[in-house]
Parts: sequence; structure tokens; C-alpha cells
Amino acid sequence: MRRSTAVIFVFLVSHFCKTLGKTCEQNCGKQLDSCSCHPTCVSLGSCCSDYKEFCVNTSPYSGSILGGTDFFVLDANFNKSSVIVCRFDGKTDTLGYVDGDGRGHCISPLLYETGWVSLQISSDNGNTFNRAGSWLSVHTGKLASRFKAILVNSTKWQYYGIPNVGGDLQMTWNTTLVNAEKVNIEVWGYKETGEPYSESWKGEWRYLYSLTKDHPNSGSFKFVPKIAEGDFSRWELGALRVSSSNYPDGIWNVQAAWSEDHALAWHLEESFRQNSTGWALDKCLAWDKLEEALPNFLTEIIDCPCTLAQARADTGRFHTDYGCDIEKGSVCTYHPGSVHCVRAIQASPKYAAGQQCCYDSTGAQVLTADSIGGSTPDRAHDWGSPPFKEPPRIPGQSHWVYDVLSFYYCCLWSDNCYYYFKHRPSSDCRRYQSPSSAVVFGDPHFITFDGVSYSFNGKGEYTLVRSEEKQLTVQGRTEPVKADSEKTINATKLTAVAMREGSSDIIEVRLDSRKNGLELLRNQQTLSFAEQTWMDLQGVFVFSPISTNVTVMFPSGAGVEVRCRGETMTTTVLLPEEFKNSTVGLLGKMNGDAKDDLALSNGQLVQNHSNPEELFNFGASWAVENTSALFTYDSEYLLNTYCFVPRHDPNFLPVFSVPEDPDDPLNTQAAEICSGEGSQFCRYDILVGRSPIIGNATRVSFQSHISLVDDLKPVISCGWLPPPPNGKKQGTTYLQWATVKFSCDDGYKLSGSEERTCQSDGKWSGEDASCSVPSNIAGIIAGSVIGSLTLIVIIIMIILHSRKQKRKSSDSDDERSNTSKL
Repeated sequence: MRRSTAVIFVFLVSHFCKTLGKTCEQNCGKQLDSCSCHPTCVSLGSCCSDYKEFCVNTSPYSGSILGGTDFFVLDANFNKSSVIVCRFDGKTDTLGYVDGDGRGHCISPLLYETGWVSLQISSDNGNTFNRAGSWLSVHTGKLASRFKAILVNSTKWQYYGIPNVGGDLQMTWNTTLVNAEKVNIEVWGYKETGEPYSESWKGEWRYLYSLTKDHPNSGSFKFVPKIAEGDFSRWELGALRVSSSNYPDGIWNVQAAWSEDHALAWHLEESFRQNSTGWALDKCLAWDKLEEALPNFLTEIIDCPCTLAQARADTGRFHTDYGCDIEKGSVCTYHPGSVHCVRAIQASPKYAAGQQCCYDSTGAQVLTADSIGGSTPDRAHDWGSPPFKEPPRIPGQSHWVYDVLSFYYCCLWSDNCYYYFKHRPSSDCRRYQSPSSAVVFGDPHFITFDGVSYSFNGKGEYTLVRSEEKQLTVQGRTEPVKADSEKTINATKLTAVAMREGSSDIIEVRLDSRKNGLELLRNQQTLSFAEQTWMDLQGVFVFSPISTNVTVMFPSGAGVEVRCRGETMTTTVLLPEEFKNSTVGLLGKMNGDAKDDLALSNGQLVQNHSNPEELFNFGASWAVENTSALFTYDSEYLLNTYCFVPRHDPNFLPVFSVPEDPDDPLNTQAAEICSGEGSQFCRYDILVGRSPIIGNATRVSFQSHISLVDDLKPVISCGWLPPPPNGKKQGTTYLQWATVKFSCDDGYKLSGSEERTCQSDGKWSGEDASCSVPSNIAGIIAGSVIGSLTLIVIIIMIILHSRKQKRKSSDSDDERSNTSKL
């Protein structure tokens, strides 16, 4: 009864608000005349009365790209007689329902894209869609395990049917993902049809058959695979779906738990089980023929970093490949011998191709020319790429079709990797260029892209980096430091950064209210990372594995790392070589010349880098203009302190230098914590900022930046060296001062250099090695001469003997003739 009363009340309020033009229906995100439907209205207390009814949030807010997630609408009221229809991305409808508590539910659909998609909700069977929100579609490989069905020993599933791999298979799932007592477990297949790189190229998921029906929803299923009937056994890629037995077979968009997509080896045709190697070779050869006809994508993908240290440091362009992660035990099924792989974050511009780079325990890149576990490029980027929806940009599945199944054909189900690596060769790192890095940390201190360090304690909002050419802007907000007694100190610290590239979403990262974590906003609306650690946003990617770490990645390759340390924010900006000579702001001009880094916004250079007042004027000149500010002002404090006043506070004058007070009780802690290079920053934050916690965080941030710069130092590569034919080589590292040795097989002799070293000019010492059969020309000639002379002597002797025999025969005839005459 109370629920019905609430629904009637909301209806009356909504009708009244519509009449006065104060409703959020069809107005979400807007600022109205007398109230607001913008997300900031909640904290500002300015929302229209029906804001939560029409501008909705959901729980959960994310689910698998394959669909099947049941979620409910928060804070909205529905009649039990409401017929709910949920519309995703403006075109895909699913049927929802109202539960016993009057909450409206939706079921997420199969989507061929990842990232946030629009969500509209109708409660009148699709006649009007008056509630608006958004839904996060997640790549199956990035989805947390608690949200999907798990293939126990997934390698066995995908090798099933080859020699010595058989028995039963098992899968598990979280029973709360399917609200039913009994479930069906269905097999779904995926394939792509049409001519590649044409408008007819399409991806398709299709229901094939059920493994079992009316199975208890126990969270586990075990079975002995059988060959699929009919043409189903020819589907080589797919996934399993666990759904309620109440639904008809293969019905779309119902509550379900999906497995990850995988090779369906366990149900393939009889010919695969009888001769998996021969079957796979035929498939490999067919793929080889197809690849010969497809365009070459290798020329447009980025080169790999030379070392593991570079790969893990270049966070603007590369990210951990979840299939080979050193942080998770280096389980590298597809890259044996490697301990860590990364993927290029951005797909290539024309063909949407990807790059993968793998490294061994020494930190050296592993190449396919040396090992089956080497780095491989991809015709289709595993994570897909905007605008998604069609091959080769469909996340996950396009990559499986063109890059993973073929690896099974040629390398895992048969021993014919030659064909695979012919089309997927590792790129070495000779063209790789490390990004440049700059950092803001502590109260706040700056190290520019070209290595100039200084402090600027202005209060306000400032331009950290701006590149008109690349349309990148990164801004920082500073606030006064407060002592434990809440007394304000004449020093400031970075508390928020906001950024955008081109027409991307605006990303803001700021200290949370407790100052021990980070809060992330997208277009002035808070983003939660409680369910996912990675988000595909408009023109930007964001990764936040824990509440104190955020990494933002833009299409240009620019990366921004934000870390919460000791109640302060450390912000590192990494820019690739393409930004050279195009940056301005507090982090300087990135061009390798430290002398022009500290330039005021009018272009005038700071004359004395040791003069704190001159540095202060330099910093103040980079105050953000009101019209270009990217920040969110969702509290009275922020509005009054930053939005309605000049962005640089001219009345705030910081302490420029550390006071020398031998009686300061913090002297001892400063001496213990601060030492070595950069200690002046640490001492300032303890003795002026009055915080050993901030001082220690400053020390850690400074050392981390020094390590980052070291990791990103350019490395010289001389390129891959092949072993000689009929020989072998020792050594698979091709960086400066690395040595490769050569030897020949038995019966062959080495020519050229037995050992070659990669030199500082990027060239190998010595000469190319080769192996050949040993030759003795003098012996051959002598043998030939002696043989010839011997043959001549033998012939002469035969001739002389023959003549002698003829003479004897003639003399004998003459004697017989004379006797006869007698």
C-alpha cells in the first residue's frame, strides 16, 4: 500500500512539475531555470524534485558484452502493472519486469561493443521512454570472474580431442547470476561472414544446441563431451550460456551467466578426433591462403618497446595483456617462455589491428623468429576499437577469428607455426621511441619533460600541459595544506586534475573527502570502479585497479598517471615523441632543451630559476581562464573558492623557502626521512607543510619518477640475427652490447664471424655467419691428376700388351705356314 501511495505521489509531482516546466523527464543532464537535472545537483542540493525518478542509476551498472545481466533501477518507482521495456544504445530493446518490492528490472542484451551505452526505460510497453541512464558493456576477458561462468582448466577444453586429451570437462558459475532452480546449459557459436573489409562483413552469434536441460542450479556442471550433431560440429568458436529452464531454447536477452568465448575443440567433427594434426594442417593452409589475399596491416602498427621495463612504464600506449601477466603468476598459455606481455592500447587507424609484445625473465623481448612464445601482431585488436559493432572492430570475437583460431590450427593443434609466423611476425624495437615524462607531486613540486625541477605554491587552477596541435589539455587544482589542527598553512598541494583530448569525455581525478583515495569523474559525473577496473569511454580509456591509482590513456598515446600518496596527489604525464615542440604550461616545452622550459604564458622566459618570486609569477601566469576550465564545481566551497573568483588567488602568498629553526620539533624527522637527491622537496613539505606524512610521500614520488625516467631511457637495438643455414646461434637478445654466438652442425664449417656484438651505432660487429661443407681443392686437384695419369698408364699398358699379343700371334702363324710347306 505504501509503495502504491509513493507511485501516485511521484506521478502527481511529475505532472505538477511538467506543468511548471521543472521536470527532469527528457531533460537529464540539463540545468533548468529554477532547478537542475545535471549530476552535480545532488551535492549542490539543486535537483528538480523528480530528478532521481527520471535520471536513473542502476545496480549493477555493468555486465558482459554477451548480455544476460539482470539489473534494477535505483530510487525510481514503478507500478506492479508496469510493462517495462529497456532500450540500449538507442536501438536494442529487452523486456524487463517489476519485482515484489516495486523495483524495475532490465536484462542487458548482446552488444557488439564495449564501453558506456545509453539506456532508456519505458514503463508503458515501449510507448514512451522517459527514464534515462547508461550501461557499461564489458569485454569478456576484462570481466571479473564473479560475473561469468568459469571453464575449469580452460586449456583442456580447448585441446580436447587431440592425442592424450580426453575425459570429462567441468564448468562453474555463481548461482546468484541466474534466478532459477533449474537451468539449461546452451552452446552458442560465433562466426564472421562476408568479404573482409567490405560492407558485407558481419559478425554473428547463434544458438546451436543445449548440453543439458533442467539441470539443478548448483553452480557446477560436469560432462563427457560428444561430437556435435550435424553442421554444429563445424562451429569452431563459441561460448556457453547458463540460463533458466523456464525459457525456450536459444531465446535472446534473458538472465544468464556466460562463459568466455573459446575454441570449441571439445565438440568438433569426427575427422578432428581421428586425426587432429591433419585436420588442423588443412585449416592452417586455408588460413594461409586467406591471409595472402588480405591487405597488409603490419606497416601501420606501433613497434614494441625494447625491454619489459619500457613496456610497463609506457602506460599511455601499452597495457598488460591479461593472458600473460607477471602480477598474476605469468600463466602465459599462448606465449610459453614469456613472463609478461602487453598490448598496444589503441588499434591501428585503418585496419583496426593490434600489437602484442612479450618479454622473458631477463626483460628482453621474445621474438617469434626465436620462440613460439614470441610477440605477435594481430589483424584484429583483442579489445576492439570504436565504432565497434562490425568486424574487425568487434571486441574479442574478431581477434579470435583472425588471430587466435589460426594459432590453434598452425601451432597448438599441429606443428606448423611457420605459416602462422609468416603472417604474424614479431616487430622488433628499432623504431620504438620512449615517451617523455613530467611530474607534479607534494606541496607541489614540478619536474618538467626536459628535467627542470622547481616548486610553485600558488592557490588556484592552472594549466599543467596544453598542446594545441594534439588538442590535449591537462589542468591542475591546488588547495592550501591544512595542519592536523585544521589550521591553514601557507603552502598548497595538488588536489585535482582534469583533462581532455579533442572531443573526448572530460576526465577529472581528485582526492576524495577522506584524502586517502581518489575520486573519478566523467563529464562531471562520478564514476564507480567497484565492479570493473577498466572503462572504455568516449575518446579515452581509464584504468583504476585500486582506489589510489588511476591511469588515463588518450588516442594520441598520451598517458596521465594519478597516484594518491600520503594525503597528496602525484600526477605523471607521459607524452610520445609526436608531442615534441608542441607543449606549453607548468610542465614545460617538450623538446630536449631545458633552457626554454619555464616560459610564462606570454612566452617570456624565467631568467633566474633559483628565484622563488620569479617562479611564482611564472606559475601564476598559467592560471586557467574561466571559459576553458575543465573542473567540476559540485559544492559551495568549490564554487566560491574557484568558480566565481579569479582562478589564481592573488591574495595567497606562500612560504618560499624552508625556515632555519634549530628548535623545530620536526627537524629530526626531516633528517631521518629526507636524504639524497630531491631532499629539498621533502624537507619543505615537512618543515613548511608541517607533515612528515606528506614529506615521506614526496620522497617516494620523487624516487618513483627517477626510476620511471631510468626505465624509459632509449635503448639501442641492432635487430634480429638469424642462425646460419645448417647451423645454430646462442643468444636471443639484440640490444646494445649483447653478444650472439654461431656454430655449425656436424660436417659443416663456419665462415664469417663466430661471435657478433651489438654496437652503439645500432649495427652488429663482424660479418654474417654461414656454414658450408669443408673443401680441399689442392687435394682434389692432386687426386685428379694422379687418377688421370694412372688411367693413362693403364691404357698404354693395355695397348702395348695388345700389340705384343698380336705380334706373338703373327709369328705363330708364320711358323705354321712354313711347316706346312715342308
